Amino acid sequence: MIYGDVITDPTFPPLLTGEKVSKDVDPFVKAISASMMGCDAGTIFYAEDQETMRAAITLAPETPLKDSVSVVHALMLSLADGLGALGPPELAVHFVWPSQFKVNAASCGDLRFKASTTDPDAVPDWLVVGLTIPFVRPETVEAGSDPSQTWLHEEGCIELTVPQMIESWSRHSLIWLNSFEDIGYLAIQDHWRAKCDSIGSDVTHPGVGTFVGTDGQGSLLLKCNGMTSIHNLIEEMTP
Repeated sequence: MIYGDVITDPTFPPLLTGEKVSKDVDPFVKAISASMMGCDAGTIFYAEDQETMRAAITLAPETPLKDSVSVVHALMLSLADGLGALGPPELAVHFVWPSQFKVNAASCGDLRFKASTTDPDAVPDWLVVGLTIPFVRPETVEAGSDPSQTWLHEEGCIELTVPQMIESWSRHSLIWLNSFEDIGYLAIQDHWRAKCDSIGSDVTHPGVGTFVGTDGQGSLLLKCNGMTSIHNLIEEMTP
């Protein structure tokens, strides 16, 4: 939050706690290390960085990985809602499968995710989802030099701060995580699809073909030469 000219740390809703790390530490890596040592689920690690939002949340799934990994899409919806609440009215946030963001049609951050196992049928001991959203264009990058990439401050979010966004994301995360826990991916599938503007388009990742949608576990359905293949989220996890 901001008081006068002082930017303070974010506050977190009940059930979630925050732990700040220095700017040179990757919160995603820190969260994985902490989870391996028994960190409480619901801890959000975030970097002391005012130019890029870098945060990671620790989770303790109760279902097999093939069902729980799609929680990443719930956390993407949390980010979209957070930006919708704080950003300008005309801000358009869309998704790219599996876990990338677009703001006003240009790439603007992504999610990484990793679990304690890669076995689809095993219940993970932990699952970590990390978020990176660029706020400020680096001085080394000339404005307009790459229309496919953008930063929040370039898209009218000039007064939005990283702590504000972390706080908003965490609060909206509780809502989507509760829905996901109660019903599973079907609770969020239509909402995620509505923000994925590449459905129906030809894609080259994770294969070449037409992206026709997602199944009940968040897997990408790819149609090519009359055949439909399934590409699951587990294949997209950080090694």
